[in-house]
Amino acid sequence: MSTKRELAAQLGVVVGFDDPKADLEQYRTPPAVASHLIHLADLNGDLDGHTVVDLGCGTGMLALGGALRGATHVVGIDLDLDALATATANRRRVGTRTAISWIQGDATRVPLCPNEPVTVVMNPPFGAQNGNEHADRAFLETAADVAAVSYSIHNSGSADFVESFAADHGGDVTAAYRSAFTLPQQFEFHTADSREIDVELFRIEWA
Repeated sequence: MSTKRELAAQLGVVVGFDDPKADLEQYRTPPAVASHLIHLADLNGDLDGHTVVDLGCGTGMLALGGALRGATHVVGIDLDLDALATATANRRRVGTRTAISWIQGDATRVPLCPNEPVTVVMNPPFGAQNGNEHADRAFLETAADVAAVSYSIHNSGSADFVESFAADHGGDVTAAYRSAFTLPQQFEFHTADSREIDVELFRIEWA
């Protein structure tokens, strides 16, 4: 098994969005954050023998991390066809041979019936845009429906919401971790070259 640092280096070749869309809150997940999440999933035995489903996969960072760490099968789902085209190219850059299915569709409405247990990995929208508040709730609802376990990235201060949601939907938050997420200047309303925000990673076991 590669180290977390080695996994981050492997994911460093994954490129982001050519034309990011603000309403979808499209940001490239930093390789360091992605490798941390995937490394934790591997240590907990949630990849080998599992189908890994990346909800709102974007250009494939988390999906490809799961593929590199031995998931049986990986599914990446996103609304944006351009992002999925980049994810396909990123797979070639990474060089994994794990079976990956890229699906254009709504990550909050996923009809999946895999034979293996499902591990959901996701970096859902934080709900930072007007009219998009609590966007991560719908992603968690999907995880509750399809996953045995999920790993997700949320804005700092989300612990009470995530724990309450999980409890109401038959889930249990078994671990929470803090990390940092660098947002580059990519939209016209960004005033700084980059900004670092605190984020929280959660592991949830679903009934």
